[in-house]
Amino acid sequence: MEISGYVPHGPSSFSSFRAYLRALAQTPARLARRAGSVSTSYDEMSGVRARSGSDMQKTLRWFDLVGLGVGGMVGAGVFVTTGHASRLYAGPAIVISYAIAGLCALLSAFCYTEFAVDMPVAGGAFSYLRVTFGEFAAFLTGANLVMDYVMSNAAVSRGFTAYLGTAIGVPAAKWRFTLSALPDGFNQIDVVAVVVVLTITLIICYSTRESSVLNMVLTAVHIIFIMFMIILGFCRGDWKNFTEPADPAHPAGFFPNGVSGVFNGASMVYLSYIGYDAVSTMAEEVKNPVKDIPIGVSGSVLLVTVLYCLMAASMSMLLPYDLIDPEAPFPAAFRGKWESNLIGAGASFGILTSLLVAMLGQARYMCVLGRSSVVPAWFARVHPKTTTPVNASAFLGILTAAIALFTDLNVLLNLVSIGTLFVFYMVANAVIFRRYVVVGTTNPWPTLSFLCSFSLTSIIFSFIWQFMPPGKLRAFMLCVTAAIAISMLQIFHCMVPQVRKPEFWGVPLMPWLPSISIFLNIFLLGSLDRPSYVRFGVFSAVAVLVYVFYSVHASFDAEGSGSLSQKNGEIHKESAQEESNDPRLAV
Repeated sequence: MEISGYVPHGPSSFSSFRAYLRALAQTPARLARRAGSVSTSYDEMSGVRARSGSDMQKTLRWFDLVGLGVGGMVGAGVFVTTGHASRLYAGPAIVISYAIAGLCALLSAFCYTEFAVDMPVAGGAFSYLRVTFGEFAAFLTGANLVMDYVMSNAAVSRGFTAYLGTAIGVPAAKWRFTLSALPDGFNQIDVVAVVVVLTITLIICYSTRESSVLNMVLTAVHIIFIMFMIILGFCRGDWKNFTEPADPAHPAGFFPNGVSGVFNGASMVYLSYIGYDAVSTMAEEVKNPVKDIPIGVSGSVLLVTVLYCLMAASMSMLLPYDLIDPEAPFPAAFRGKWESNLIGAGASFGILTSLLVAMLGQARYMCVLGRSSVVPAWFARVHPKTTTPVNASAFLGILTAAIALFTDLNVLLNLVSIGTLFVFYMVANAVIFRRYVVVGTTNPWPTLSFLCSFSLTSIIFSFIWQFMPPGKLRAFMLCVTAAIAISMLQIFHCMVPQVRKPEFWGVPLMPWLPSISIFLNIFLLGSLDRPSYVRFGVFSAVAVLVYVFYSVHASFDAEGSGSLSQKNGEIHKESAQEESNDPRLAV
């Protein structure tokens, strides 16, 4: 698919140093051509997928997806982030923090499900944004997604060391050793975390089906431990711990740090919901996407939200919030009892399942980035015997292990949360854009204007919430801002017609639910601290540099060789016809 006047350019931009310099000289023109270029559902499911060579085998059903979702989320969230969020921010109201984060995740899950049913490919959010906002937005999102997975997996693997130590009665400090030459936060060397990550890497390289079976077994064992812990917490706990700290000098009440503490806690525990995003990347390996994906994605989020809230309530009943151990909150609640070791063992199983699922997801994201030529095509290879993306799995597994070796948990958590919220925010925007705009036939500006205005209003609301002192003026400003946002949403709903109607599954109450998701993601982003934004900005800047100096030239070469299409501001009749003939892509 070529636009008029374009002639394939011949030699690769990377064939020699001189060729690369010539390519750099053409960077502005190439950016103009490729950055906004959009793909189609048909392209993503045919030509782009074919670049992997062998196909991924369709072996998964809805119960596999639910198992992967539960296994992926529960271990990462409750057993790593709950202690930090409760002790530092929310206190006993961590239960509400999980409910808020769960609502936000469910709305985002609806957005993911609409895309995944219509376009069952392994690219997840990267592919969804590539067919809506173009290559650059998709690359920036994909880079953040891969970073999220690598960082969260490194964090969770270090959490495994702490829980394993609790299970066998050996403190985590004795499993690690310190290198004084390295700065604080990077000087605690964790060899156990490295061994765990590399072992799981070998498993996911071998087979997706066997990985799913292993996940189901580990998750079943893990759920037994969870139910034991919930029942024990409610039986042995004390309701006064919901309102009374151990130290009278600390703030008391169910909301010791106010409502802002609850939202700060929600933004931190949102890391726990990254697991359902991994489920969406398995869409290419699902037997019946239309039926299985909605049940698998949304069902796992709902089930996990209930489990999270019950577990958080159980922990809060067992200990006052100011006695909770940030590193291993649940075993510490039973310190000195045999249950502590048992729960440590159960948590270790949960962390293993979350690592397994997340590492499956990160490899598939990298595989699709390779298919799209924004990273080397070597990452796109699917092994013909194992039908898994072996190159992406091995590379990211080694990278995760390297980070887990020396990086402290506190350094990782907020960086992961901000990246996750950004990606979910982008997907919510994309599902609205795709419903109301067909590139080349529909004027996109009314939809883009609404999305930008609604996002700006949400940002203003978040700033008022965070920085204005409590009082009548603050309440008035919040009400006015909320009224403006609701008015804009209603006007857009009445004035701009939808141009796509999903045939199989679509987000209900469009555009209200995706817009609420946009608002919640921005609001939670506003709850994060300044260092998180600094790290996120630095990483995004690095991603932009990679795109400018490598990705745009690689994708330009791929377009010249016929591997990629260029569709920017016009719609191609042959592509539209192909999509209309494919019932999977009907809109």
